[in-house]
Amino acid sequence: MRPPDWAIYAAVVTALVLLSLAQRENADAPPAPPPPDEVEGALLGPVTPFDPAVTVNAPDIPFQPASGTAFSIAQEGVWVTARHVVEGCRRPAIMVGGDRAVAADVRLAPQADMAVLLTAGGPPALPVAADAPMHKGQRAFHPGFPQGRAGEVTSRLLGRETLRVRGRGQRDEPVLAWAEVGRTDQLDGTLSGLSGAPVLDRQGRVVGVTIAESPRRGRIYTTAPDTFAPALRGVQRADEPLMGRTVDIENYGIVADELRRDLRVAQVVCLSA
Repeated sequence: MRPPDWAIYAAVVTALVLLSLAQRENADAPPAPPPPDEVEGALLGPVTPFDPAVTVNAPDIPFQPASGTAFSIAQEGVWVTARHVVEGCRRPAIMVGGDRAVAADVRLAPQADMAVLLTAGGPPALPVAADAPMHKGQRAFHPGFPQGRAGEVTSRLLGRETLRVRGRGQRDEPVLAWAEVGRTDQLDGTLSGLSGAPVLDRQGRVVGVTIAESPRRGRIYTTAPDTFAPALRGVQRADEPLMGRTVDIENYGIVADELRRDLRVAQVVCLSA
């Protein structure tokens, strides 16, 4: 029995459609990335003359020994800290446990509150993401040695400001301002000693250096990409073996403890002459 004409036409149309779909070019894009954090905002723009400014008075007095934080960026013995921690220090050193310290040579960054320390060998390096895009509201983690003892802080990016240092080392420096939103339990008061700590993003990459705080405003100031990237350009080799770890508000204390235990984040001091 011959099938009805409509069935024949339907079969032919179906075959043509399937053949057309089989030969169609597939140029689909990959899946979209996950949405940003619920409070993460616009991409941070470049430095402008309209950025807010904060003034810091640096007393014009002889260097006073202080302690801060440093972190490893090359296993051959290359560290980064804040310049004001070691500027003027004749015998800077990295604490390696107990009362033991390793002497370090200093290279001061000309345009940023940063310094590179050189020792005879060092621990595994933290990954540096100097050119990573920054978004307002993004979270950061600051592991180090506030008040000279182990501690850490987490913060949210507010935006750009200009740090105006008056007195010794007078300069204007672009910085990033962060709102402190959490810290080590029972850590009260100043964060002095956290200067030089790495600013870690959620991938465990270093995106800046912690350099100052404003306790009354609850703010932390760090280097800006405009000064951070040039100061470290070429310092960390492309084949450097790196050790990073995802960080979040649940584990940042544990990650900070691991970094200090492995000496990838260490205390830097100025030894008496």
